[in-house]
Amino acid sequence: MNGQLPTAPGPIGVFDSGYGGLTILRQIRGMMPQYDYLYLGDNARAPYGTRSFEVVYEFTLQAVCRLFEMGCHLVILACNTASAKALRSIQQNDLPRLDPTRRVLGVIRPTVEALDAVSRTGHIGIVATPGTIRSNTYALEIAKLHPEMQVSGEACPMWVPLVENNEYDSPGADYFVEKRMGNLLRHDPQIDTVILGCTHYPLLLPKILQYTPREVTVMPQGEYVASSLRDYIQRHPEMAARVTQGSTTRFLTTEQPEQFSQSAAIFLGEAVEAERIQL
Repeated sequence: MNGQLPTAPGPIGVFDSGYGGLTILRQIRGMMPQYDYLYLGDNARAPYGTRSFEVVYEFTLQAVCRLFEMGCHLVILACNTASAKALRSIQQNDLPRLDPTRRVLGVIRPTVEALDAVSRTGHIGIVATPGTIRSNTYALEIAKLHPEMQVSGEACPMWVPLVENNEYDSPGADYFVEKRMGNLLRHDPQIDTVILGCTHYPLLLPKILQYTPREVTVMPQGEYVASSLRDYIQRHPEMAARVTQGSTTRFLTTEQPEQFSQSAAIFLGEAVEAERIQL
């Protein structure tokens, strides 16, 4: 990072390795439409799920620094892999050095915090990318906040490609969704709450519900992240003063903007225009 960071109020930064974070942005904007948002997708280097902790941390830090340079005082890592593999290091090691007044928040803790209000049996299922499951971050976070809960995870390597290739509503998707949900629920039949631990998965929600017993609650993250962010801003007036309110959203991508705009429409349900940047 070169030179001084801008001190004037700016937009809320939202970062993801690709498109999935747009499902989080959609919920945040729905709950707090008054703010300005700057979305950055590192699509040229996606997916992050298969990469090492070190590489995910390096790429995520680059993106966070770029959003800081563009005026963001508050950045949401709308990506489970980045939240699992990079958030803690950035919060503990980098923010004190870069600017202790800025904040970087993730998507895992707000989802975990909501569990005690949702689950009755205390048996929790996680469906996520192989990288997020391997990181064990959800199980560790749940153990910290709800030590009595039992956690089972199921890696779903084909779900993101189905969404990104616009096949999430196809008959072919049924096989992969039924297989993974079946595996999870056979592993622990007492599961009554399933966290969608990947921001792509809300697009598969109709099929997920089709292969999930009616008594099981499925938790997409967006509403919990949006609600947690709203509470955070209300509790921190000093941060609220650093966030601009113009109801605008700007989209940045490290890939071709035309490709981003086309795919983003699937996740946001509206046409967007993106700009290309390099990290």
